Amino acid sequence: MRPIIILILSVTIASLPPAEAGSATATAGSTLERDATQAFAHAEYDRVMKLWQSIPPDATPSKPLIRLAFHSALKLGRPEEAFTLYQRLVPPDTQDEPSLLRPLALSFVTSHARDAQEYVRIAAYTVLAELGLADMQAILEDGLLDASVVVRARAAEAIGKAGFAGKSGPLQRALTDAMPAVRIAAMNALSDAKVTAIIPRLIVVARTDDGPEAIFAYAALYRLGKQDMLADITSAVTLPDPEVRMAALGVLGQLKRPSSLSILSQGVYDPEPSVRAFAAGALGDYGQAGGVAPLTHALGDEHARVRAVAAASLGRLGIRENRPLLQTLTRDANMQVRASAVEGLLRLGDTSAVLLAADLARHPDPSIRAAAAHALAATSDKQAAIVLQMLLQDQQPQPRLIAAKALGKSSAPVMALLKKGLQDSDVAIRLAAAGSLLQQLRRPPTATKAR
Repeated sequence: MRPIIILILSVTIASLPPAEAGSATATAGSTLERDATQAFAHAEYDRVMKLWQSIPPDATPSKPLIRLAFHSALKLGRPEEAFTLYQRLVPPDTQDEPSLLRPLALSFVTSHARDAQEYVRIAAYTVLAELGLADMQAILEDGLLDASVVVRARAAEAIGKAGFAGKSGPLQRALTDAMPAVRIAAMNALSDAKVTAIIPRLIVVARTDDGPEAIFAYAALYRLGKQDMLADITSAVTLPDPEVRMAALGVLGQLKRPSSLSILSQGVYDPEPSVRAFAAGALGDYGQAGGVAPLTHALGDEHARVRAVAAASLGRLGIRENRPLLQTLTRDANMQVRASAVEGLLRLGDTSAVLLAADLARHPDPSIRAAAAHALAATSDKQAAIVLQMLLQDQQPQPRLIAAKALGKSSAPVMALLKKGLQDSDVAIRLAAAGSLLQQLRRPPTATKAR
C-alpha cells in the first residue's frame, strides 16, 4: 500500500501547474527576506550575510534581499563582497546608482584605515586628504594617533581640507607631535582655518627653530594677520641651509604676493639643483606671466629634475604662446622631462600631445609609463582616457596606480574603468580607484552615467 501512496503523491506534485510548483520556493524566499530584514534592523549584519549565503546557487533572490546583503557587507567593512552585490543590483549596462556607489567606494577607503600594513594606511589617508570629506571627522582624527608619521601628516591635511580644523581639538594637539612633518601639516591646516589660538605656539616655533619648521610657522603667522612675517620668509631664501631655502620658496609661491616674483625668479639660479627645482615649482604655484622668463631659463638646466618641474610649471601658467618651448622639450634626452613637457602641453590645451603620451605609455620602464599616466591627468580628452585604460591594465603596479588616480580627474565616461579598478590585485590601486570614483560622483549626474 505504501508504494502506491508515494506514487500517487509523486504524480500529483509533478502535475502541478508551474505557478503552483514554484510557490514553495517563493514562500521560502519571502521568509528569507523577512528574516534578513529583521536581522538588519537589529544590526545583526553577520546573520544577514549568512542568510544570503544560504540561498541555493540556482535561486533568484529579490532586489530587496540583495540590498540588505549589500548594506550588511558595507557595515561589516567588506567592500569587495559589497561590490559583487552591487553588480547584481546595477548591471554594467545600466546607469549607476550614486546612493549605493558612493558608500561602496568610501568603504573601500575607510575599511583599510587601520590596516596592519603601513603603505595601505598611507594609501587610505592619502585618498581622504585629496577628497576632504566633511563627514569623516572621527576617522581623520583617529589618524592623528597612527604610528605612521605619513599617516598622521595626511590626516592633518585631510582635516584642513574637510573644513573642520577650527573645531578639532586633536588637530591642535598635533602641534606638539614628535615629528616636524605632522606639526607643519597641523600649522598649515589651523592657520588656513584662522584659528588664532595657536599664535603663541607659532611664535615659540618661529623664535626657537632654525630649520624649515620655522618657515612654516612664519607662513602660518602671516595667514593669521602678522604681515611682517613676509620679510622673515623672504630673507630665509638666502640662508645657508638648502632645506630652509626650499621651504621659503615653496611658501612664497603659495602666498602669491606680488613682491615675491623677483625672489622666486632668482631661485632658479640657486647653486643647489634641488632648490632650483623647488623654485621652478613655486613659480608654477605663483601662476603669473612674470614667471615665464625664469622658467624658460630653467628649461635649459643641466639637471633633468629642474627641467621637468619647469616644464610642468610652464603649462600651469596657461599661456598658449609657450607651446613651442614645451614642444622642444618633448625631444629631451630624459624621458621624465618629455613626460613633463607633455603634461605642460596638455595643460595648454594641446590635445595632440596625447599621441606623445601614448608613446611614453609603451616605454619599457614602468616609471616612464607612470609619468605618462600622470601627464594625462592634465586633460579630459577622450583619447587620453583610452591610453589610461591601457595603463590601468599594466603588468606593473606603479602605472596602474597613477592611471587610477588620473581617471578621477577626467570628464570622459570612465566609471566602468574605475569599477574594474576596484577589482585590482593590489589594494593600494583599489583604494586609488575608489578615490577616483568618489571624485567622479561629485560631477553633475550626466557625467556619472555608465557607458
